[in-house]
Amino acid sequence: MEVNIRQLDGPWDAGYALDKHTLSSVCVGHNEYGHPVFETTRSEAGEALFNLKYRSDWSQVDPLAQQLVSSVLPLFDKVHLLLPMPASTTRLRQPVDELCAALSKHSGIPVFDNVLVVNEGYQPTAKLKDLRSKEEKQEVLKGKLAANDGIEKGCWNALIVDDLYHSGATMEAATKALRGYSKINRVYVAVCTWR
Repeated sequence: MEVNIRQLDGPWDAGYALDKHTLSSVCVGHNEYGHPVFETTRSEAGEALFNLKYRSDWSQVDPLAQQLVSSVLPLFDKVHLLLPMPASTTRLRQPVDELCAALSKHSGIPVFDNVLVVNEGYQPTAKLKDLRSKEEKQEVLKGKLAANDGIEKGCWNALIVDDLYHSGATMEAATKALRGYSKINRVYVAVCTWR
């Protein structure tokens, strides 16, 4: 897979994405319901992620995970544990959870899926994908994420794994939650694509 690594700036210690998600998207007309139809060109990582998330093509998990292991993991000092970003959409199988499991398989780094969690009782006031500004997203994310005490002992460098990076609001909320947890030292970020 050919990638174009991008550094992601934020309150985390270091962060990277494999590639841009969409390279071009041109409206080519409208369907029978009057909805616009687009001809979209994606990067290789973007196409793999699109097929994974929206076509349930689980064969894309391993190539994406292997690319993260070979292209992104070496850019961090030492990663001790993987933390999947909690899903915003309920699915029988979660793409980010599957990516973390494959990352773990290829890297030997354990997954802690019970550390970065959605606060019990959190009720979103809107869907993030429907919001345009980062400020609106930050407002909806207030109180959503928390660090659960799921680590027995020690202080570790954690890698938050997500599929798609847009404004950074969700990743910032996750980093803030982890900064208050004494068993997390450095916070790193890895995503498949950016918008």
